[in-house]
Amino acid sequence: MTDMRLAQRVEMQGFSGPGGGRVPDLNVISGAPAPGAAMKADDNRPLLIRVGKHLRGLFDRLIAGSSLVSNDPVLDVREFPWTQALRENWTAIRDEACAVALTGHAAPSLATISPDHRSIAEVDKWRSFFLWGYGYPIPDNLADCPRTRAVIEAIPGLNTAFFSILAPGTHIPDHRGVSKGLITCHLGLIVPRDGDVRMRVDDRVVRWAEGETLVFDDTYRHEVWNETAGTRVVLLIQFERPLRQPGKWFADLFLGFVKRSAFVQEARENVATWNKAVKQLDG
Repeated sequence: MTDMRLAQRVEMQGFSGPGGGRVPDLNVISGAPAPGAAMKADDNRPLLIRVGKHLRGLFDRLIAGSSLVSNDPVLDVREFPWTQALRENWTAIRDEACAVALTGHAAPSLATISPDHRSIAEVDKWRSFFLWGYGYPIPDNLADCPRTRAVIEAIPGLNTAFFSILAPGTHIPDHRGVSKGLITCHLGLIVPRDGDVRMRVDDRVVRWAEGETLVFDDTYRHEVWNETAGTRVVLLIQFERPLRQPGKWFADLFLGFVKRSAFVQEARENVATWNKAVKQLDG
């Protein structure tokens, strides 16, 4: 796919429903408040996360002290040799993202398996096409992305993987992830160049590049801006931090609770409901 054809596809597809059809009600699918209702991030988090945040400092210190890699906000990609496979296959991954994530198949991020992302962006401004969520594969979506699947399933400690689609003019406010036991990697797929699209992680400002990887610790406060007229797309990977004991025990315990929580199980059902609705529209 040439760059010109790709740009035209992004511009034409935008966030419309598949085939121009009516997309399902985003608020119903996501569990978000009705339009105009107040959204409080803490109130919408699962009880485990709301209670656990009071112990987060202790847990994070224990995990950080056991880390086998840097605890800096932004990490050196050379500490993670498997990121090379992402860079080597980025055009194939990008083409699969365009085929599924820019055609109305991507769900609003409020519906996704991410306790920290439920209420931090406007519905329809930040979308996700999930491949894995908190250790659970999404078989239908993986089947649509065989090249991406082959690459991500070779990642050590894979926890979550999805195409993250940010609409023009979107600002994702300051927030942080749920556990230092996870590290985040972004692979740039579509990065508009008609303005500034960037992310602040702690006191670092970073920018994406197509075909390049960015690895960071999302337990540092971070926020994102897409100050362009285009759509930004990255493959977002969360993977387990390499740890020695006792930090690994604490990280595994916490992530096990999150994985089994009602929030994650409900989110899995929401993604399945979204996929079913999209298939009905396509049919």
